[in-house]
Amino acid sequence: MAFPKIGNIAPAFKLKNQREEQIALKDFRGKKNVVLYFYPKAQTPGCIVQACGIRDSRKAFEKLDTVVLGISPDPVKKLVNFETKQSLNFDLLSDEGHAIADKYGTWDLKKFMGREFMGILRTTFIIGKDGRLKHVMNKVKTKSHHQDAQDWIVENLA
Repeated sequence: MAFPKIGNIAPAFKLKNQREEQIALKDFRGKKNVVLYFYPKAQTPGCIVQACGIRDSRKAFEKLDTVVLGISPDPVKKLVNFETKQSLNFDLLSDEGHAIADKYGTWDLKKFMGREFMGILRTTFIIGKDGRLKHVMNKVKTKSHHQDAQDWIVENLA
């Protein structure tokens, strides 16, 4: 599966967050940059590290006029638990049918412990205020993800 092309308008979506509110990408156009990150599963070690890094960097993202949205195939109820247990302070979006992951090319064949299965490829998309895809981070390091995204925004969008 291929990622959307850099420079094109990012694929639209409207998904429920952990508070059952509808969040649409178009809500941020003209107002904020968007760091849209796809993660495999709430409450797993790598996803916790990644989410907590974002949580702890909220003020830095705000200074960069940027909102962070996390997308996983988890149901809303699981996202509520993830937010609560990790004291998260940003929107987590539920893509149970993986339709948005398909649009972004992040639903693909994975291998783990000799087993193959379909799942989310940990990938981040940086979308400018104009709604266009600016950058794709497909080799995400969970420990430095938040800083890597901020550094790219500072160097290219600020």
